[in-house]
Amino acid sequence: MDIIVCLKMVPDTSETEVRVDSTGKNILKVRLINTTNEADNYALETALLLKEKHGGTVTLISLGAQNVDEVLKMGLAKGADRAIRLTDGLFETGDAWTRTYALYQAISKNKFDLILTGCIASDDGNSQIGPSLAALLNIPSAAYVTKVEMLDNTKAKIDRELEGGILERKEISLPAVLTIQTGINTPRYPSIIGIKRAGSKPLDVFDAAKLNIDPKIIESLTELQQMYNPKVEAKAQFISGSDDEISEKLATLIREKAGL
Repeated sequence: MDIIVCLKMVPDTSETEVRVDSTGKNILKVRLINTTNEADNYALETALLLKEKHGGTVTLISLGAQNVDEVLKMGLAKGADRAIRLTDGLFETGDAWTRTYALYQAISKNKFDLILTGCIASDDGNSQIGPSLAALLNIPSAAYVTKVEMLDNTKAKIDRELEGGILERKEISLPAVLTIQTGINTPRYPSIIGIKRAGSKPLDVFDAAKLNIDPKIIESLTELQQMYNPKVEAKAQFISGSDDEISEKLATLIREKAGL
């Protein structure tokens, strides 16, 4: 089984105050540490578990400048076999459509049975890459997958989350694209020997020209107009006391708000 995993490098904003830069279209990244998108870690672990059980290969692919190699090499250290980095100014300034098309061109030149991505990116929250890839490749897809079980070389049984906490179980034909939900497994840490071996594994770099991409085709379909911190327009008021006191205070507040 040949599996391709899409990884994205994102800034870690979990413990840092996020500030908008002077352009109003990006965030200040001076003190931010780049890391692998959380959901993508679960996608990679899913691929590695499938490889260990059924054999095959795991190929990583990501877009970005040379610093993206940190994410790719970490994935290689965990057990992936090969990595591909797509680097071009056209990719970096584009939107989700631009990135998807670049991934599509690279992936279509490789053999695969399954494509895994994270269910959502922590930086833009678009959740567009997986379904869009499936549409371009004209293969089935499923989003927010919480379980993957191979039935044979042509089908897999999956569970996926629906709205309201409902789970759906279905069979999907291969090749297919699955976007993996967080919590599906426990992502592993790379071993010392894995980190040493990662340097000897192939990491190929392609730009738009090598992928034969016409710049006009990947022009952004959307435009980021402004980023800003939301204004605080209302505050919650907490009422304490006994049940009778709370009821009386609440009734008074309602009458005041209603102008009674």
